[in-house]
Amino acid sequence: MARCHKRDWRYNMRVIADLHIHGRYSRATSEQMNIPEIAKYAKIKGLNLVGTGDFTHPQWLKEIKETLMPEQDSGLFKLAHADSPMRFMLTTEVCTIFDYKGESKKVHHVILTPTLETAVQINERLACFGSLASDGRPILNATAPQLVEEVMAVSGENVVFPAHAWTPWFSIFGAFSGFDTVEDCYQDMTKHIHALETGLSSDPAMNWRLSKLDKFALVSNSDCHSFWPWRIGREANVFELEKFTYKQVTDAIVANDSSRFKFTIETDPAYGKYHWTGHRNCKVSLSPQEAIKFGNVCPVCRRNLTKGVEQRVEELADRPADFKRDGAPGFLRLLPLSEIIATVLGTDSPSTQAVWRNYNLLTEKFGDEYHVLIDAPSDALAQVVDAPIAQAIVKVRNGTAKVTPGYDGVYGQLVLGIDAPPAVKPKPKPAQATVKQKSMSDFW
Repeated sequence: MARCHKRDWRYNMRVIADLHIHGRYSRATSEQMNIPEIAKYAKIKGLNLVGTGDFTHPQWLKEIKETLMPEQDSGLFKLAHADSPMRFMLTTEVCTIFDYKGESKKVHHVILTPTLETAVQINERLACFGSLASDGRPILNATAPQLVEEVMAVSGENVVFPAHAWTPWFSIFGAFSGFDTVEDCYQDMTKHIHALETGLSSDPAMNWRLSKLDKFALVSNSDCHSFWPWRIGREANVFELEKFTYKQVTDAIVANDSSRFKFTIETDPAYGKYHWTGHRNCKVSLSPQEAIKFGNVCPVCRRNLTKGVEQRVEELADRPADFKRDGAPGFLRLLPLSEIIATVLGTDSPSTQAVWRNYNLLTEKFGDEYHVLIDAPSDALAQVVDAPIAQAIVKVRNGTAKVTPGYDGVYGQLVLGIDAPPAVKPKPKPAQATVKQKSMSDFW
């Protein structure tokens, strides 16, 4: 786990960005996923830049135009009818399905663009490859190189990168329909690919094991389908920039410059739904070594296992597991605060009233969730909530909490080893609990 404490005073703007989310017209997304709600919960999380998601969908683009307005000369957007520090970047995710050397390939891609005009032009070009109104994340009958060529023909300021690069389905390195190299996927358009998204089930350390990925920035985003704080911002990117603009953010990514692109916020990769190999129906979860021993066949039903990300990385890696890339942006491994509280309280749901009471006490006291997870001293935490919750937050922060790996669509489970009392109740709200919202630079 890498920490970044030293501030480079050449830069005076800290940007914490989740650039891959979905709007309410995407499949399996909350109906309440609208721009004002996204802005509200992104601020509580500690973000100050969030992607709009799904600008390719005509109805969602209409809502973007109605609720957001361009910020002058920044390439970013702000709420049109409310005073909010939140800024938005026009983003979308698309799926391309195409044949390559006799095999069907299914790859998701994230697209960033600076203006409504370029977004409309992208949509006009992509509409030739499929129905953009069918889903917030449309399926296109185009190859990956075709997609990039069409997007970059609109503007050289556009950015394309592969989404959740390692998930078994619909990803560039997916075990079932992916590639072994970035170059095989994007071919002559690889020159326009400068980053890849690690996804929940992998982190930078896992990707550093592939020397062929050294030239690509490793970005992390939530890919959330709801605005709740245990989804939005669960992964994010932290920048220190001279100005808060689209170009400054994308230039830092393209250059993979660790003086500007400081680090990513990662969930523990074991928390991801596809970290280990397994079979959900039979409740079989296997490490790469165990899966290989069984020939990637379920020992219960004898059907093929869903190959996990860790095993797929192992197949393509040419470096040892402890390899660290010098000069690369760092990363922090965290877990959503609501999930931590829920585990201590012994509830399966992070949305219970008891979880929310403790969550609100902490975020009101310390400003936002990231400050609670990263900066708040343990004794200060224990003054706001009961000791088991404070201890759990510190254990996750220090990397001493364990996570039972997720597999075949099942999220990993946090294991704390903390004995909670039979009924953990939030402490009474202290008089000074509500404080002015702080920037992360106040703590780091």
